[in-house]
Amino acid sequence: MEQEGAASPPAEEKVGRQEEEEDFGYRLFPDRNKKPQSFLVRSLFTFHNRCQLMLRMTLETNPYAQLLLEAMKQSGCTVFNDRHFSCENCDGCVSGGFDSATSQIVLCQNNIRHQSHMNRVVTHELIHAFDHCRAHVDWFRNVKHLACSEIRAANLSGDCTLMNEIARFKFGLKGHHQTCVRDRAIRSILAVRKVSKETAEKAVDEVFDACFNDLEPFGRIPHSKTDAKRAYRDFQNRDRYNANL
Repeated sequence: MEQEGAASPPAEEKVGRQEEEEDFGYRLFPDRNKKPQSFLVRSLFTFHNRCQLMLRMTLETNPYAQLLLEAMKQSGCTVFNDRHFSCENCDGCVSGGFDSATSQIVLCQNNIRHQSHMNRVVTHELIHAFDHCRAHVDWFRNVKHLACSEIRAANLSGDCTLMNEIARFKFGLKGHHQTCVRDRAIRSILAVRKVSKETAEKAVDEVFDACFNDLEPFGRIPHSKTDAKRAYRDFQNRDRYNANL
């Protein structure tokens, strides 16, 4: 779904653009093209209420999300709850997405069922938003850029923690974390791009080492909430140190 922002296309280009958008994951997020419902109407749906409550809990208490929010603010990209997050119904195979055309994170209210899942999805998509803020990411045309951000998101969001992998009945020894990151990055690319598996694998493999070792803004791979809390504390202390230079 990651897409580079652009001005509205001329009328004669809109049909072609609609077809083009199908190649960039928008088919998975049908509510993106619908007229927003009123707050009263949305408040009647349990999914929407639950999504909003879980989102607020994540933003207020989850150290992964808190670190990313602070890092984005310091990079000049302050995130606002009511502007940059949207709870919507999505295709059954996705939990969230980052729409760079609107700088908005989509949370799939029909697919996110519990708080720990919300924590991971918000963190994963905030990493995409952080990458969008700090770099000239060509989401639209450069699959290597997308691959890099997907590698970072899988590596740093907690997607590949031991407990999550056990829950997926996937076990491994040395190098299992890297294998998980690679597999999930490929899977994410295939979900939002109409490219072959070979193309996705090639893009991931070509940028894997550099992007796997890019640990900003965490400074480490946070394998647990405890690691994330330490990373958040170190990030805050780093900023205080830099301010005193």
